Amino acid sequence: MTGESRTAIRWSLGGAASVLAITWVTRLVGLAAVVSVVLPAGRRGLRGHIADWLELPQEATVAAATVVLVTGVLLVLLAAGLRRRKRRAWQLAVATTVLLALAHFGLRHVVGAGMVSVVLFVLLVANRRYFIALPDPVTGKWRAVRVFVQLLLAGFLINLVLLSVASPTVLAPLDFPGRLAESALALVGVSGPAEFHALWLEDLSAAVGLLFGLGAVLIAAYFVLRSAEPSPHLSPEEQTRLRELLAQHGERDSLGYFALRPDKFVVFSKSGKAAVTYRVIAGAAVCSADPLGDHEAWPGAIEEYLAVCRRHGWVPAVLGCSELGATVWSRFGLDVLEIGDEAVVDTETFTLDGRIMRGVRQAVSRTKRAGYKVRVRLAEELSADELAELRALAATWRGTDTERGFSMALGRMGDPGSVLVTAEQEGRVRGILQFVPWGRHGLSMDVMRRDRTADNGVNELMISELLLAAREHGIKQVSLNFAAFRAVLEQGRRIGAGPVARMSAKLLGVVSRWIQIETLYRFNAKFQPRWVPRYLVFPGVRELPRVGIAVFEAEGLGGRSPRLLRMLRR
Repeated sequence: MTGESRTAIRWSLGGAASVLAITWVTRLVGLAAVVSVVLPAGRRGLRGHIADWLELPQEATVAAATVVLVTGVLLVLLAAGLRRRKRRAWQLAVATTVLLALAHFGLRHVVGAGMVSVVLFVLLVANRRYFIALPDPVTGKWRAVRVFVQLLLAGFLINLVLLSVASPTVLAPLDFPGRLAESALALVGVSGPAEFHALWLEDLSAAVGLLFGLGAVLIAAYFVLRSAEPSPHLSPEEQTRLRELLAQHGERDSLGYFALRPDKFVVFSKSGKAAVTYRVIAGAAVCSADPLGDHEAWPGAIEEYLAVCRRHGWVPAVLGCSELGATVWSRFGLDVLEIGDEAVVDTETFTLDGRIMRGVRQAVSRTKRAGYKVRVRLAEELSADELAELRALAATWRGTDTERGFSMALGRMGDPGSVLVTAEQEGRVRGILQFVPWGRHGLSMDVMRRDRTADNGVNELMISELLLAAREHGIKQVSLNFAAFRAVLEQGRRIGAGPVARMSAKLLGVVSRWIQIETLYRFNAKFQPRWVPRYLVFPGVRELPRVGIAVFEAEGLGGRSPRLLRMLRR
């Protein structure tokens, strides 16, 4: 680790307390501002203050209350950006606190909320050096402006129509310029020239105006401040460099080949001997497995990656790294948590003989009697039509709208050097496996799909046939699926296990009804693998919720609701 990196880490840790304090103060000030307007005690103080001071109409006080309400909610939204040290969030927070303080003074909330706003302003200015993160690179930068204009225009037109069709019994005659002025002023909570004879129409017009006015500001603020996700892309030059690193050092990590996924960014060490690939999700830059290349050059690549995270305010996280990788990452002040084990089978010792393999042997014999035959081929041996057919079948059998997997999935089928295993019955493909290269003497499972109407035991047949054929072609080890929380499951099932271990195992059993945890572990265990622990690396406990959401979404297991995100985009 270089001296510059140590200085950056010390600087980052030194400002962490200040940033965290400012984040919480911002949230509290925002909530206090909302409460000061929403609660009855706050609303009773809205009568006549600005109107008395400046001899303005009563509506000026209502407008000040609206400003307080909007700026309070904005501060709560801005707190997330401040937590990530975003420069844009800091700039908006400074402007918002000034506006909030002035609005509170207008409402004569000087001693309480007004002074707190001033204190927050001072804190922000005094700690401005910590808020240096760049905006997230996104596409569609004008979406916030478009949403803001659309909502304001919608509220304006709705009120204009209401006023235009209202009968003289509920609304005094009003010319067209007057209706335009009334509709526009309603968006900021101010009454215009309209004279209402019916209270319900006045309330409806005010409610529509405030609803669309506040909605325009808040939803536009969401798009400006949200944790954007830049579209990742590996250029042909970057892919070539990654393949060169894999050719030289690919034997070390079974998950190295998955660095070639198309939905990743990459940073290289200054020497070019190591690289880190990652994807940005929900404000977290999630890496998978270990860095590529010479492990002695890993710190250089990690420094470059952490520098990118600091510049953009992303939370660094690593999913599925090895023990060696976790050790190197921990030197940069990151926490490490064991999350499961990878099942690795040594082909030279694998056999279907013996009592312990009885279950697999019976499944293999049963499917063979049912007429299943297995073919093991390199991707280069298949024609374009055959590959297209297998891709279509794999997509049909997937069972989910999106492809699952991130740390142990390539996201495409038929890469050169990959091995495809198919189970066929009467000339019809009923199951597919894809294995990607693990150096020169290993394979790592990528895809496992089968027809839902196929007989049980098809997957066992394909895997066992691959393992038996692999050693004849110089393949010494094969990585199967990842078993999450395997140690927890084993400990909880042991005789004499403590109450915590038993409860944890039972909880995982319940979760397994929706996510294959225990089932996948039991399936992997059939092949008598050696278990290789894998780890999650993250900055600290307070960042675990964000990292958890990002990891679950990357793996296709959940995270943020896709429907909600699509609705907000619309």
